[in-house]
Amino acid sequence: MRDRASDLADYTATDLVVLYHSRGVSPVEATKAVLARIDKLNPRLAAYCLVDAEHALASARASEERWMRGAPLSVLDGVPCSIKDLILTAGWPTLRGSHTVEANQPWEVDAPVTARLREGGVVLLGKTATPEFGCKGETNSPRTGITRNPWNAKKTPGGSSGGSAAAVAAGMGPLSIGTDGAGSVRIPAAFCGNFGLKPSFGRVPAYPLSPFGSVAHLGPHTMSVRDAALVMSLITRPDARDWTSLPPETPHGGAHDYSAGLEAGVAGLRVAFSPTLGYAKNVHPEVAAAVAAAAQRLAELGAIVEQVDPGFEDPLDISTGLWFVGAWTLWNTLSREQQARTDPDFAAEAALGSKLSALEVQRLNLRRGALGSHMRQFMTGWDLLVTPSVAVPAFDAKPAGHQAMEPGAMLGWTPFSYPFNLTQQPACTVPCGLTSEGLPIGVQFVGPMFGDALVLRAARAFESLMPIQRPDLARL
Repeated sequence: MRDRASDLADYTATDLVVLYHSRGVSPVEATKAVLARIDKLNPRLAAYCLVDAEHALASARASEERWMRGAPLSVLDGVPCSIKDLILTAGWPTLRGSHTVEANQPWEVDAPVTARLREGGVVLLGKTATPEFGCKGETNSPRTGITRNPWNAKKTPGGSSGGSAAAVAAGMGPLSIGTDGAGSVRIPAAFCGNFGLKPSFGRVPAYPLSPFGSVAHLGPHTMSVRDAALVMSLITRPDARDWTSLPPETPHGGAHDYSAGLEAGVAGLRVAFSPTLGYAKNVHPEVAAAVAAAAQRLAELGAIVEQVDPGFEDPLDISTGLWFVGAWTLWNTLSREQQARTDPDFAAEAALGSKLSALEVQRLNLRRGALGSHMRQFMTGWDLLVTPSVAVPAFDAKPAGHQAMEPGAMLGWTPFSYPFNLTQQPACTVPCGLTSEGLPIGVQFVGPMFGDALVLRAARAFESLMPIQRPDLARL
């Protein structure tokens, strides 16, 4: 744990909980420190699109009173957290990065993940920025502008959970909840040097379900694997509103304790290391070198590592095709006046979706099913698949519509993320080094379906050798 004299905004959730137990720090002190950091850095980074300091401090005071009585609601009671602005949060508008959503309406519903956090006493700070409807791997939109990377403000934090990743990396809250439909937790976590987890599909209940379909997952951004395990133990509790959610993980209907077994290590695990998945042709050399070194570190920890590709072709056209159909579906819920106000990237995606016939969509779904079956079978021989998280480091931050939208521009630079939304497997990114320009590099651990705890366990073992670092915020 850090020296108490350091800024509480830089503490992990695990650090804070230890101090809450000992009464060395209160939730109010921690929340004030985080709010001060937001005041200082958010004007530069634009990670938050809404901050509710009054609500956060009231929640922190209630948490402080519970800790004083020795009756916290959960292990994360009083820990500050933000919510991506695609996720319903009662009392706050969920504008989805879009001018098409009217802020002045009743906001009375918590999504399941928000409800679980509230029930656990977590201090909700506000909403983090997203591109319109979470439509791309950058975080820019006509409504909220350009979100920036705390490692280098000229660079993008990635997307679509770029606001969450930038906030966590910059100490503007130790926890955030993002969404991942083609890499949208893992891309920004890799670009911003976070830990980011995409759980197995259905493990974290969702409501309403994404208009982009069953590729969309919810998961945590944190600065330690332990923190993510604590979050998962809360947000995986069942919710009847999600008919696609997985059944309860414990006999009494609750959630699994993801901290249990977290320190068990990787000795004896069978690890398939695939530096290109067999098709990625443009992996940045510094990314490739850092991820190869990460695979070697797993071997040093006792894992049985073999370089092998899983044996499927690039499913980019499956991912983007289904995504574009989702955009077209959403587009048709908007009036002509609303359509005229959308992000040009979203409009372009919808136009591409309009060109796909019902037969073509059915064929994409059949190919997706074949890929899912292939990976279920492949993973019977392996405990983990290890790849780069993203093929490139963070690139320049630019406004919406800065390039023509087509499949390669949308996802071609992140060939390791979208396959595992199609297959619905759990996958995480862990920082594994820096480029010569000082930008983070991530290594991805992919587990078998339902192997969320195993993915966390492997990430924790790797983190024990390479602790997660924060950027030098003095340069912002």
